[in-house]
Amino acid sequence: MITSLKNENITILVKSLGGELTSLKKNGSEYEYIWTGDSKYWSGQSPVLFPIIGSLSGGTTEIQGKTYSMGNHGFARREEFQLIEQKDNRLVYSLKYNEKTLAMYPYKFELQIIYTLENTSVKISYRVINLDEKTIYFQLGTHPGFNCPMKNELYFSDYFLEFDQVETAKRYYCDANNLLIENREELSIKNSKRMNLNHEIFYEGAHFLRDIKSKDITLKTEKDSKFIKVSRENFPYLGIWQPKDAPFLCIEPWHGLAEPASFSEDFSKKELIISLEKCQEHSASLTFTV
Repeated sequence: MITSLKNENITILVKSLGGELTSLKKNGSEYEYIWTGDSKYWSGQSPVLFPIIGSLSGGTTEIQGKTYSMGNHGFARREEFQLIEQKDNRLVYSLKYNEKTLAMYPYKFELQIIYTLENTSVKISYRVINLDEKTIYFQLGTHPGFNCPMKNELYFSDYFLEFDQVETAKRYYCDANNLLIENREELSIKNSKRMNLNHEIFYEGAHFLRDIKSKDITLKTEKDSKFIKVSRENFPYLGIWQPKDAPFLCIEPWHGLAEPASFSEDFSKKELIISLEKCQEHSASLTFTV
């Protein structure tokens, strides 16, 4: 089911499958900011990554002495969410644990995705609630794709990412199985607020950045007025990705990172794992401004 939400400036569409944003437009304009989901390149649009980011080494993980299997980026993006609240400027979607999720991930949880419109922005809040009798562990990430170039006459290489702080950050790599490559890194941004874009810099995969300080990352060009600003709260890491020569860019704030192929510890030892005690909750958010 697809539900629309509109204010005086923008309109969004959200799918119940994955609680996923599928459209963002300014009112009175046909321009679509969110990637279309063309499977020629990538069928996703703006999925949530839960309870893992990336893949599991060997496709399995150990949780409290038992072995579990889970696909790339977890299961939430492929689950049907329930729309539990709908107001003039707000939608609340919920996914709760069930027999299917417990077979992959033995924790009782609720994941809420909350969409709120304000002016020309949509805020996407992520809320994880521990419904279990024990501490639960998870990673949480986002994967929004934005059409780029934003004007037919322009090229992808006309665009750049602008950070709100001067950055120096290393790039980390994943292999074809979406597992972290150990001991491979290179300087991606050096003492700059700007990252120039071209297709070639993604030919070896995504840029995974652990060291970004900026809250706001803006996709823009000096040749047109259209832009999209991504603002993040409580997502320490950042992924930047596109498939080869694709007409879009993903700007992906994360809380966590893929494990390396050598990883053999308990699930709770994954990088930047979030631990949540009984009855506690964890919150994070993205805001897209156009």
